[in-house]
Amino acid sequence: MQSFVVPITAREATDTSRFGPKAANLARLGQAGLPIPDGFCLDADAYRAQIKALGLEADAHGVFSTQDSPQARRHALAMKLGLLDQPIIPVVLDPLLEAWHELKNKTGALTAVRSSALVEDRFGSSFAGQFESFLGIESEADFITSVRSCWGALWATRALRYMATHDIDPGDTAMGVLIQPLVSARASGGGLSQSLGSSGDDCMNLTATWGLGSAIAQGEVTPDRYELSRDGKLLSITPGRKDHQVGCIHRGEPSTRVVPRALIAEPCLNEAQAVELGQLLRRVEDLMGLPVEIEWAMDDSGFKLLQGRPLHMSPATVPDAMWLNRPRLNGHAAGVGWGTGRACVINCECELARVAPGDILITRVAGPALSHLLSRVAGVVAERGGSTSHMASLARERGIPMVLGVLDATHRIPDGSTVAVDGVSGVVRWLN
Repeated sequence: MQSFVVPITAREATDTSRFGPKAANLARLGQAGLPIPDGFCLDADAYRAQIKALGLEADAHGVFSTQDSPQARRHALAMKLGLLDQPIIPVVLDPLLEAWHELKNKTGALTAVRSSALVEDRFGSSFAGQFESFLGIESEADFITSVRSCWGALWATRALRYMATHDIDPGDTAMGVLIQPLVSARASGGGLSQSLGSSGDDCMNLTATWGLGSAIAQGEVTPDRYELSRDGKLLSITPGRKDHQVGCIHRGEPSTRVVPRALIAEPCLNEAQAVELGQLLRRVEDLMGLPVEIEWAMDDSGFKLLQGRPLHMSPATVPDAMWLNRPRLNGHAAGVGWGTGRACVINCECELARVAPGDILITRVAGPALSHLLSRVAGVVAERGGSTSHMASLARERGIPMVLGVLDATHRIPDGSTVAVDGVSGVVRWLN
């Protein structure tokens, strides 16, 4: 019988059909000598064994066949309740706990538990921000709960909605889990191996914030932006607005803390660090054989790569002459598309019903919770966030122009005005 638990350093951990592309891609990076955290992977067959033991197979296949109906919602609820409430079967739980205790004893670190579905991190379906990650796990009870929650995330409403738009039957897929020591990050961020620089030339783009990278992923801060040439030379550093950070205090649960005023606009990386990270980004691209998006963290020992997935980009659009002399704001480009529409300025979630098809959504924070609006809008502009946030990844995937980190956008852009969003160059223009 194959083992449900495999070290991330093992050759078999690169099998996407067992562990999902997120875990398998990271294992490939480690096999190639790139720096990744230690850890292990839980086979998606463990998830399948669990739902079979709980008698949930009929519910799993009933959601897609009866989608958008009360019966589909009942099937999905049965899946979530079963996976979250029922004990993990011993054949899975025993080796899982043994591996976790061994990892804890070896590293002395808190644990990060991350979903690695068989359908995510692929070209055309990244599922960015749709599943679950749990950081700073310390107790055995919390660890078990986090694994069950990763399984249950496959049946969350937003994930089911996402799968429906991609014609994916959740009953035909499964969930792997990636377990690693939590990196005690001084700084974290992302990177795009191909982007359009401020000069209009092709470049690589890095983002960075203080502490853990969840603040970037959720679009809660405007990160630093580092542009590097394709051969790895640092071209520019644009400091971000990093007024809070997520991190751990000693062995406590990761918490949000205010960033000292002097560090809000202080770049997280110096020139040598940015160049080193750019070299790692280029190596990931060469290994995967296509443009990539990465997540990374830096602790006292240096950089660790946390994720690598295919990158969606599109060529720049030359704007019509009517837009060239209009008011404009600059920000972080998500990397795709050009769109025009009526500005709908939203300052609170209670106003989201105002967003009409074809509008340009102007908001403060564009987090993954707004992903369901991407099928409706012609573009998105947000005051916070950067090009490597989860929402930016989803916008690239759908071809929706998006510009993030646009200071004072909700105050400067008039509600109801006609707006043009250039998602490749990172420029927003409007007609008064």
